Amino acid sequence: MGLLNKLGLGPGHASSREISRPMAASGRPPRTPAGGPAPSVGTRTPESREAVRVSNGLKELLWNLDGLGRGTLLDLGAAWQTTLSFFIERAFRVSSEDLLRAWKDFLVQEETSFREAGKMPESLDITPSGRAMRFLESNLRYPAASFDAVLLWDLLDYLEPSMANQTVACITELLRPGGVVFAMFHSKKPEGFQRYRVADSNTLQVISSPVLCPAQRVYQNREIQDLFGRYRTVKSFVGRDQLRETLFIK
Repeated sequence: MGLLNKLGLGPGHASSREISRPMAASGRPPRTPAGGPAPSVGTRTPESREAVRVSNGLKELLWNLDGLGRGTLLDLGAAWQTTLSFFIERAFRVSSEDLLRAWKDFLVQEETSFREAGKMPESLDITPSGRAMRFLESNLRYPAASFDAVLLWDLLDYLEPSMANQTVACITELLRPGGVVFAMFHSKKPEGFQRYRVADSNTLQVISSPVLCPAQRVYQNREIQDLFGRYRTVKSFVGRDQLRETLFIK
């Protein structure tokens, strides 16, 4: 059984790209800075549905960022123009990387390379930790202490545990002292896949989307605390939709 089948990404699990951007010279999609051209957002599939949810976590995030002035924010979800405009209008410089899509593309590319070569290189670390390290060597490449806030959304629920741990460690290095991470956790494995975008200062639009990666884990309170052990403050807000919003302050 191949790696993609083990992770639920084999045949039948592929999904179309929602965002199309020109490739940089490095071969990777360029990051999206604030003030530049708006990213091109693909047309949603007919089955996509939108809902809204009150977000106390977003409200708390904005309270923590109030008075910062010209801050910097990293959005690790899909690049929605409404979210970008919301923070740009508040004088933030915004960078956007669709982390989960990049992770899926990386897994597919590795599996394809191994299949075409007929074997895995003997020197290659094929453990989950080694795989995560290779991914992060070419993604989230920003200078240390670059950001005041990170929108992590519910991505950790969809990453392998090793990848989730290394992603949090990477994000921690990218945050400035006092920086804030806004994350969400499901209380049970979600049946579908959702994207989020900011509607206003305490409301999120929830968009049902094609599955990129199946949910990997449901984190318990202690596991969440261990993941963010380097953060000094934690605030959580539990919604009726079995989704917990959590704020971590470095």
